Amino acid sequence: MSDSTVLTGNIVDVVAGRIFPGQVTLADGRVASIEETPGVSYEALICPGLVDAHVHVESSLLSPSEFGRAAFIHGTVASVSDPHEIANVLGIKGVEWMLEDAKNTPFDIYFGAPSCVPATPFETAGATFGPEEVDQLLAKDEIRYLAEVMNFPGVINRDPLMMGIIAKAKARGKRIDGHAPAVTGEDIKKYAAAGIETDHESITLDEARQKCQLGMKIAIRDGSAARNFDALWPLLKEFPEQCFFCSDDKHPDDLDVSHIDELVARSIAHGIEPMVALRAATINPVRHYGLEVGLLQVGDPADVVEFKSLESMKCQRCWKDGQLVAEKGESKLEYRKPNAINLFEAKQTRPEDFVLRDSDGPRRVIVALDGQIVTDEETLEADGPDIERDLCLIAVVNRYASTPPSVALIKGFGLKDGAMASSVAHDSHNVVVVGTNPRDLSRAANLVIAAGGGLSVIAGSGGRVLPLPIAGLMSDGTCADVAASFTALSNAAKSLGCQLGSPYMTLSFMALLVIPKLKISDKGLFDVGTFSLL
Repeated sequence: MSDSTVLTGNIVDVVAGRIFPGQVTLADGRVASIEETPGVSYEALICPGLVDAHVHVESSLLSPSEFGRAAFIHGTVASVSDPHEIANVLGIKGVEWMLEDAKNTPFDIYFGAPSCVPATPFETAGATFGPEEVDQLLAKDEIRYLAEVMNFPGVINRDPLMMGIIAKAKARGKRIDGHAPAVTGEDIKKYAAAGIETDHESITLDEARQKCQLGMKIAIRDGSAARNFDALWPLLKEFPEQCFFCSDDKHPDDLDVSHIDELVARSIAHGIEPMVALRAATINPVRHYGLEVGLLQVGDPADVVEFKSLESMKCQRCWKDGQLVAEKGESKLEYRKPNAINLFEAKQTRPEDFVLRDSDGPRRVIVALDGQIVTDEETLEADGPDIERDLCLIAVVNRYASTPPSVALIKGFGLKDGAMASSVAHDSHNVVVVGTNPRDLSRAANLVIAAGGGLSVIAGSGGRVLPLPIAGLMSDGTCADVAASFTALSNAAKSLGCQLGSPYMTLSFMALLVIPKLKISDKGLFDVGTFSLL
């Protein structure tokens, strides 16, 4: 076979659950043969391609085609992806743009139909999905499942709108993904009973264990903002067949370094059996979602990764459908610049727009937590920002109409000067901005608005912006270029005193009203516990 490729190493058979020395032949895009070679010693590991079981591609700031090009480098060949970021901005048109751009990469992106657009009725988004809009997407063959059902209070209380959306997925026989942070006890029983099958939002081991006991699958998450692996890895011992790995949200600088490969390596380092860790990254999500991803069986698509060793899990080469797509940290695919699509109507702001309104008593203050997308809160006496107490201004500017921004106080960013802003602001993607004074908040917001979306930082008299011309969410550049620009922005934020590991990722979740505890939308402060504006 002139187009065949022969690989030798320790072969990972995730179906039979064993690792053995052998030889694999790839031909015509398939696994042509597998031969065992007893007594031969190898260091290399020949493994099925890895799967990211839950990710929002838009959070990488990359187009789907460029995300795939970058993920191949780490041995990931497929993702289960919820396009609800762009859906909140551009509706069905945005989801269709994602489907079209994904055709420009051999990487398999299995998209779901966003279930909660917007995530709540307490914010302004660019689109609204009801049962009919969701069903319009579910009718497409490329849409494989109902994406994370974030309105968990609505499901628990059997809200007719949410139950109608879930019914559409059931009628089409499609999987239903969940989103249930800190939901336990009787509430999680009601949530699961509605037909929800997975969760990637678990924070504690006990919480995840309760969900597994109800038959739910858990995607153990470690991304750029929410990092739950350290709390949840023991779940792999207790419920090995119910665990996946996911990144959820992965910024380009982190994707440049590692992906699902890192979670497999960390699991093994914690003493998890290698086969258990490898199955969580391959066969478990493949079987749950019914993905057409090869599992290194004769006749399967040749979706194969050669890792340096079981200990390092460093990807040496990666094949997708028999095509060599990455080798030793370099992509073998050409970069293809995507076409831009956008909706951005915000007008330039003024410093007086960001002055905190008078209060008759103590203020409720958001407390950002490093490495988490949940927040805490404090009640403090304060008339405005106070650097000595780590009190900054936070505001949300409506990107879809010219209305006054909402303004509040936040702790945890540690800024001593300046401001930073982002049009990546889950899930409605208005402009969220945090800073030490109204003037710099206005300057940071205006840089983003002038760019039609992006990330910005104001330091002294200067400022910089990373434009995101695709829906104000994604760049049209390469992963390397976007990662370099993003790193420069993050470093600039840290030079202002920010102590957060991923300042922009944390900032982007301060407006996500379905994640506890206290958040902010363009309409004001929001108490997630009571599910109401303050």
